[in-house]
Amino acid sequence: MNTYNLLDSIKLKTIYGEPPAEIKDIHVDSRKVGEGSVFVCTRGYTVDGHDFAQMAVEKGATLIVAEKQLDIDLTKAALVVVKDSFKALAQLSNKYYDYPSKQLTVFGVTGTNGKTTVSNLIHAILKKDSQSSALSGTIGFNLDGELLPSENTTCDNLTNQQMLQKALDRNIQNFTLEVSSHGLALGRLWGIDFDVVAFTNLSHDHLDYHGTMEHYGYAKGLLFSQLGQDLEDPKYVILNADDEWYERYSYMTPHEVISYGLEGQADFKAKDVQYFNDVTKFTLVSPQGCYEVEMKLLGKFNVYNVLTAMACLFAKGMDVSRLVEIIRDLPPVSGRMEKVEMDAPLSVYIDYAHTPDAIENAIQSVLPFKENKIIFLVGTGGNRDKTKRPTMAEKASLADYVILTTDDPRYEEYDSILHDLEKGMQHDQYALIGDRAEAVKHAVEVSEPGDIIIFAGKGHEDYQIIENTKYPHSDKNIAIEESKLKYGVKE
Repeated sequence: MNTYNLLDSIKLKTIYGEPPAEIKDIHVDSRKVGEGSVFVCTRGYTVDGHDFAQMAVEKGATLIVAEKQLDIDLTKAALVVVKDSFKALAQLSNKYYDYPSKQLTVFGVTGTNGKTTVSNLIHAILKKDSQSSALSGTIGFNLDGELLPSENTTCDNLTNQQMLQKALDRNIQNFTLEVSSHGLALGRLWGIDFDVVAFTNLSHDHLDYHGTMEHYGYAKGLLFSQLGQDLEDPKYVILNADDEWYERYSYMTPHEVISYGLEGQADFKAKDVQYFNDVTKFTLVSPQGCYEVEMKLLGKFNVYNVLTAMACLFAKGMDVSRLVEIIRDLPPVSGRMEKVEMDAPLSVYIDYAHTPDAIENAIQSVLPFKENKIIFLVGTGGNRDKTKRPTMAEKASLADYVILTTDDPRYEEYDSILHDLEKGMQHDQYALIGDRAEAVKHAVEVSEPGDIIIFAGKGHEDYQIIENTKYPHSDKNIAIEESKLKYGVKE
């Protein structure tokens, strides 16, 4: 791409040296730089890209974008100094890839709980309707059926543009992004032209980063306020009418709001909900009439999730009758109250629940078909929000027996995590086991026929982070193997 054409996207800049006529690509990771690259120096939590500018030049970068003057060889690479390298990256990456989101139908889903399920439901429904679809989120980057890994729930600005372009290259029509509060606060979504954005709910999480619930809530609200003011370009906002942030988010955007809920007035409302151990049924009241809905997703929280996905796709033209038809056959989302199929006299579920609200929802979803006792394993990550730990254990106390363990301990000691959790326990039927693999085994060991076991916190994840290393770990596989030993049955 012509370098001067690219740099025209930034008004305030100072150029040192002679920029190359053309550039071949853009990078924020100096290890990926090649001949003719632009290297943008961005600051992270632990790494500052400015420290790697010289390395980028040595690897062939011919243009360095930074927030300050750097001691680099200006005969090999020009230096462009800008006020904010993150905003410069957003401008440059959008310009370089020719604003790919404008050529796609883009859905964005945010909220404390449920955003992974809703995003995956939108993607799955589109695929069942024979529409091409890509998805980026916690589970990875799904490129119309091809699953590729991704590092964060919401990727950095450059990676987002690259993923959007890959979708265009494959003639994909729809793209769904799972949008985290961190991603919004850090500007990772800058430049993405969303068509439909949705909010699931807001509850205690990430206060180690945001500080207060107000700051956390307003970070989520950036998704709606950033839709812009152009009413010639129809956009839609899907909001949970039962959440206390509904009114505030409604006033953050001039675009049309479509609501959903179970309690009060809503455009998509579920009533007469029935919960079973393999299906959930309810009557849907919608803008296109009433329908009887049956789905394989379990629990009240999944009724909310399905309503959200329905409202999103209705906004972009799908008939409600078609949505009801497709939802009937959709399997649960991987690791979200996913029932583990095993030939044992137990009901075992894996779930991603790692907030107080999600933990309560997971237990409530199995209470209607409880026969014996509920065993609940809950862990939390090390070096993360400690304030939610006692409340997590308090909610877990709804179960008959609780196993307090770790999630990704990182650099924090087991005892520190377990001590914080234990403060919230409401009864004495619990165990403290820091090693998560041993904790999973213990859950099966203490089980009896007819019990329900829920392993919460890891969901679909097949690893555990100890210090800064990912080690293989699967709650699901450990539970299956342990059940074979205890009950002498095959998977």
